[in-house]
Formats: sequence, structure tokens, C-alpha cells
Amino acid sequence: MPIVTIQVTREGSKPGNDSVTAEEKAQLIKGVSDLLLNVLNKPLEATFVVIEEVEMENWGWGGLPAAEFRRQRALK
Repeated sequence: MPIVTIQVTREGSKPGNDSVTAEEKAQLIKGVSDLLLNVLNKPLEATFVVIEEVEMENWGWGGLPAAEFRRQRALK
């Protein structure tokens, strides 16, 4: 029984959205479940998908908070 956790920043994917929409989450769940079915033959009813939204101030990479990393990358 696969359990997949997807972590995304809570910022939205389009202007005006402050988080991932319910429709986008449904697409992620469907896509991951179908992938596991097609690649590993795991039945849909045995696959669990968890989506965690993380506040931007709790996300970082490259040794920096996400907003600062993006700001520096945009300057290059």
C-alpha cells in the first residue's frame, strides 16, 4: 500500500490564489495514483496521497529562505 506525500509551498499557482486549489489537488492525487498503477501495478484503492502545504517562511533551499533565494536568482 503506497503512501505518497506531496509538499508544496502555500502561495498559489495563479494570481489571486493563496494556496493550491481543490481542483489542482485533485489532479495531483489522480496523477500520482495513476502513475503508481501504471508503473508498479498498485491498485487505486490501495494508494494514499497526502498533500501538505507549507508556509513560505518555513520553506528554504540553497541555504536561504525561499523568498530570498528567488529574489537573488531573479537578479542574475
